[in-house]
Amino acid sequence: MRPLSSRKSATLSILDIGTSKVVCLIAELNPAEANERLRGRTHVARIIGIGHQRSLGLKGGAIIDLESAERAIRAAVDAAERMAKVEVQSVIVNLTGGRIGSQHYAASVDLRSGSVGDSDVKRVLATAATHAIRPGKAVLHALPTGYALDGVPGVLDPRGLIGGKLSVDMHVVASEAAAARNVMLAVERCHLEVEAVVATPYASGLSVLVDDEAEMGVVVVDLGGGTTSLGVFSGGHLVHADAIAVGGNHITMDVARGLSTRVSAAERLKTLHGSCISSASDERDMIAVPQVDDDERDMPNHLAKSHLVRIIKPRVEEILELVRDRLTNAGFSAQAGRRVVLTGGACQLTGLPEVARRVLGGQVRTGRPLGIKGLPEAGKGPAFSAAVGLLVYPQVAHVEHFEPRAAGARYFATGTDGYFSRVGRWLKDSF
Repeated sequence: MRPLSSRKSATLSILDIGTSKVVCLIAELNPAEANERLRGRTHVARIIGIGHQRSLGLKGGAIIDLESAERAIRAAVDAAERMAKVEVQSVIVNLTGGRIGSQHYAASVDLRSGSVGDSDVKRVLATAATHAIRPGKAVLHALPTGYALDGVPGVLDPRGLIGGKLSVDMHVVASEAAAARNVMLAVERCHLEVEAVVATPYASGLSVLVDDEAEMGVVVVDLGGGTTSLGVFSGGHLVHADAIAVGGNHITMDVARGLSTRVSAAERLKTLHGSCISSASDERDMIAVPQVDDDERDMPNHLAKSHLVRIIKPRVEEILELVRDRLTNAGFSAQAGRRVVLTGGACQLTGLPEVARRVLGGQVRTGRPLGIKGLPEAGKGPAFSAAVGLLVYPQVAHVEHFEPRAAGARYFATGTDGYFSRVGRWLKDSF
């Protein structure tokens, strides 16, 4: 994306395409005064239009029915446009499915003039980016996590420094190209242009973290409807991203099967009475469980709340254990003292922070969107963290590096690559 000018206002539209809901936000971004907690943000976002719709045609964060997904996107965008009284031309979208994963690359270049210039920084970034292109993969983010000059690490900005050899560590977040293409295709079928595709764990972290947390080290766990995504932040950078195709919908299905009730009734029971820790009153508290059939004359079953807790608890523990194992395998285990921030709609289950503290270790808190104006009360919860993070992303997009002539750029093609665009690319590459 083009970097936002820190002195100019802008109007921005985003689309959070999740397994359980589709959210469209239209916001005005106005230049911000210095904020000690959110130093990295150059603008304050004020929501002027919001539309959210029950998601259709998605499973595990990936599109499985293009027409249904298009219908849900159109409905959400239309509601936001009516409220804001503006027409949406382009959007920033997120991606949760498609096996999001991280790769780390290092590259070095010899300095020609003895001091580091802009051309040297571009050369070392381009060298690192060439390793990131793999067949069948789409690069979502290419983030420099640190520079070194003559073997001395921890250089924040090497420009102007004197040395002989410049090195960079590059963190690349990639997904399956087909999954990214399908999300873009669904959006473009609604006559909208895709400005950028952002990995959900990155967006959630941008939304819920204060700068000090990202600097000291924190794991953001976004518990969505069909997926659980995790992002590790350290030194102010995203250093690891991953996603697991298990989420809140799986808990709902467990409740529906275990109590022999409808899925809609199971979702209501989970929301109103669900808990993942036992209490002394669970055996005494009774809940009404509707029958599976649609006959309203049938009396609902009355069961002790402890039945519901015994169904929910194992699935929540399984999700958190999967997160723990993924972090351990990647070398980012949640050791003592590590902060864990839970966000996403499914993190609102009673007792979830306590279970996460036991399984993951460290300090655990629930993360909600920070530094945003104009959100309705219903939108201030963890379920809207990723959507708000997409509004923050343009303020930090300038730190990324993409090589425009890289062969991997074609992986984002959606079938709209016509004759004239191919001729234009040939002219750019040749002259």
